[in-house]
Amino acid sequence: MRCPHCESLEDKVLESRTMFNGDVIRRRRECLSCGYRFTSYERIEEKQFMVIKKDLRREPFDITKLERGIERALEKRPVSTSVIEQLSDEIEGIAIKKAKESREISTTELGEIVLEKLYSIDKVAYIRFVSVYRHFENLDEFIKEAKKINKKEKTSDL
Repeated sequence: MRCPHCESLEDKVLESRTMFNGDVIRRRRECLSCGYRFTSYERIEEKQFMVIKKDLRREPFDITKLERGIERALEKRPVSTSVIEQLSDEIEGIAIKKAKESREISTTELGEIVLEKLYSIDKVAYIRFVSVYRHFENLDEFIKEAKKINKKEKTSDL
């Protein structure tokens, strides 16, 4: 496996983990040349999993794009990168299960999965993500969403 940092082909596997009922193997690797650690995934190559955009275009699911959105929402929040990776993997697994035979999921469904997961991890990240995802136009929409969270928090404390 080529190191994404120095491009050396020499590495060692630190940890292997089976995911999604054995459909994926996640491997943590360390480059023997520079010591950089990275993750690789092995999957059975099937029909590509697609995302249906709002304008009905279809594009291949890209986990790095998902991770970037989650990382932006969690920027400067007390959440580790390993939690972000695990969260992305969970979201991908849920999305694939929801897509079933068609191997397609809408951006709306995918966004709702992300929102649900972010809500359980960090409320600030949830607000950041929802404000972009739902295209808040003004402060009132932002305040309305914050009040919903506050109301949910109060009812869950009872």
